[in-house]
Amino acid sequence: MPDRQAFILSETILLPVPHVPEIRLRLAHEAIALWQRTEEDLAKMGLPPPFWAFAWAGGQALARYVLDHPQTVAGRRVLDFASGSGLVGLAAAKAGAASVLCADLDEFALQAIAINAEANGVSVTVTGENQLGEAGDWDVVLAGDICYEQALAARVIAWLAAEQARGVIVLIGDPGRAYLPKERLEALATYAVQTVGALEDNEIKRTSVWRLAQMQDFRT
Repeated sequence: MPDRQAFILSETILLPVPHVPEIRLRLAHEAIALWQRTEEDLAKMGLPPPFWAFAWAGGQALARYVLDHPQTVAGRRVLDFASGSGLVGLAAAKAGAASVLCADLDEFALQAIAINAEANGVSVTVTGENQLGEAGDWDVVLAGDICYEQALAARVIAWLAAEQARGVIVLIGDPGRAYLPKERLEALATYAVQTVGALEDNEIKRTSVWRLAQMQDFRT
């Protein structure tokens, strides 16, 4: 097992996020090289690819929305689900959230979130416990880029709908990935987001922040 902090610091540099320059993250500066090398090396240890080393489009859009609409999270308890680099959670903290829980299953991501939080002068809590299906003591759930696998997307959307039904504010950031159920969603804002073109199909992705439509919306 490599030293997580040393690995992150050696393989990334602190950079402003293109669509959210108020926030700086430890990002891969040679995207393909890091992705391929770490994917191969970490696979040997049974660890996932380094999603935490990139500012994905959905996360950038969601972070931008939160900073531009701080009333969404101000004074509220926030869960940043599948946090990755922690970008969205850091934006919520900067926007005045009462507390922020950044959840991710990847232990490298948890270390990266801690490093990024310190670099931005904000305080968040990190957890490696799976929050999917939980009804936690949060008021807001923020989820960026969670619709890239069909089975997982279906489970996450069902859980988010249940969370919204019990009064939780739910926002999703996504550029329209294959398994995003647009028929169940309403776009609140849309941005042209700069991404890592080598890992996406475009260097600029039209990316929206979505809310789940209310049940009455489906019937009308």
